[in-house]
Amino acid sequence: MMKKLFAKLLTKAASQNNRLFLITGDLGFGVLMDYAEQYPDQFLNVGVAEQNMTGVAAGLAFDDRVVFTYSIANFPTLRCLEQIRNDVCYHELNVKIVAVGGGFSYGAAGLSHHATEDLAIMRSLPITVVAPGDLWEVEQATQAIINRPGPCYLRLDNTSAPTQDLSNSSFQIGKARRILEGRDITLMAIGGGALHVAYEAAQQLRELQIDCRLVSMHTLNPLDKEEVLDAARQTQGVITVEEHTIKGGLGGAVAEICLESGVLPRAFYRIGLRRDYGCIIGSQAYLRDQYKISAEEIVKQAKALLT
Repeated sequence: MMKKLFAKLLTKAASQNNRLFLITGDLGFGVLMDYAEQYPDQFLNVGVAEQNMTGVAAGLAFDDRVVFTYSIANFPTLRCLEQIRNDVCYHELNVKIVAVGGGFSYGAAGLSHHATEDLAIMRSLPITVVAPGDLWEVEQATQAIINRPGPCYLRLDNTSAPTQDLSNSSFQIGKARRILEGRDITLMAIGGGALHVAYEAAQQLRELQIDCRLVSMHTLNPLDKEEVLDAARQTQGVITVEEHTIKGGLGGAVAEICLESGVLPRAFYRIGLRRDYGCIIGSQAYLRDQYKISAEEIVKQAKALLT
């Protein structure tokens, strides 16, 4: 699971860097226990007070700390937007906001725990936005944002795509990772759940003799402009996939780049939440199917675009 790997990686990093500091909003006890026990002077539980958590993080960052805040995705973002904007981003502080449970990861907890607007909101701020698609990307992204100056948002998922051949892989913030080459259509996905269903769809499309390119767009801000334009120029269509509203997230960002550059894909479609909220309660997989964020829907739309 992504959050367990993140906690393990941060614990290891804290042993080598006493500037690291972790603040939780009264959760993650099973995941963060090793860190808290080993580095009590680099850990704080502020309770269910996420806005205060962000303010405390800003204060510690002013004291030359690299501060991670940790909570379920919508709480350290939507609830703390003013503090992120005014305290963290305005002062360009080394605060790294870690959101666990992106999209429908906490589907059974209902609307209050669904994170389906966070990417759109966070990318509108001067903050690095990263959403890894598999466990290898979690490992790479965690180290990258530790070393990257300024505010960062790390969005983790309860699920992840299977890690593919890494022989030619490299991770760089702002540089997409092309997992599969293809000439017919491009699937661009962000986050673990979205990359997982996109990978399944790519395999099904290849069985239908459709040559599918698959891209993990793990960084939303800054977005890899060249990868987007290559897809628009070199393939017959682009489909974006996100466990998030289609308003303002990855699909919106890709469309903006294409329109402003005057490089229009021959066909374009956004896979994501096509209503304001996900009001159904159920498992993450169930909600993906209900809202058509699925391999079957991707295949259906790809076939339609290429017709």
